[in-house]
Amino acid sequence: MKIYNELSFSGVSPEVADILIAELADAGYHGFLEEEGELKAYVDEQAFNEAVVEAISKRYDCRFVVNQIEEQNWNATWESSFSPVRVGSFAAIRADFHEVVKDVEYEIIITPKMSFGTGHHATTYLVMKAMNDMFGQGQALKGVDVLDFGTGTGVLAILASKMGAKQVVAVDNDSWSINNAGENIEMNGCGNIELSLAEELPTGKTFDLILANINKHILLDHCKAIVMALKPGGTVLLSGILSSDVPDIERAYELYLHNPVLVEERNNWMMMAFSKRHAG
Repeated sequence: MKIYNELSFSGVSPEVADILIAELADAGYHGFLEEEGELKAYVDEQAFNEAVVEAISKRYDCRFVVNQIEEQNWNATWESSFSPVRVGSFAAIRADFHEVVKDVEYEIIITPKMSFGTGHHATTYLVMKAMNDMFGQGQALKGVDVLDFGTGTGVLAILASKMGAKQVVAVDNDSWSINNAGENIEMNGCGNIELSLAEELPTGKTFDLILANINKHILLDHCKAIVMALKPGGTVLLSGILSSDVPDIERAYELYLHNPVLVEERNNWMMMAFSKRHAG
């Protein structure tokens, strides 16, 4: 049976917990549980790097302890802590053991396994809100080609599909996330989503809308590729960035795109929307 390391960070505020989740997810951690003043993070024992975690905890002045646990029924663990996520009357994310959410335009059902991006995290919420603010009139994505770069649980790809997108390509470099996203896509009956396990953006394809809820470093490293994959007149929604990251993101993307057409903040996390100039 596979062994996991459970790291318990104590004395953390919700804002610090969000930052820890982002940094640990970037370091290969797949599961997180938030409790009052505490964050638990889970990683395969063989992928545990104590020096990396020590550096992160020191940076945010928090303490952690490590326990080894056997692989378990993660769904039972999540069921006790996972609650539905709402973005007003626009969309809701729930697990299959929750009651139906009737008073929203789009309902997304996921299997809440130990993976990042269930919608609780501020960045997922911000991108969903931006999708409503910019494209939320009925089937506003009808005929639109969408790329979800760093799809995680597939929530944003599923939402784009339900909003009427012509085709959605969902990319992630983590096989755990791809497997979970595949289950969630099937559960939501989204037959127009193409899943891809990859580090890079798909070549030879361009998109009207790109969703990239990842982190600052990947957004900067893939800036040119993201711009090249965006059709003239298209829109890219970038998130997974802190307010302190905004100047670096602006400098990189404004070389190719218009100034941000929308900027949103939630718990010190940012969402930035850019549009691409039409040819000529």
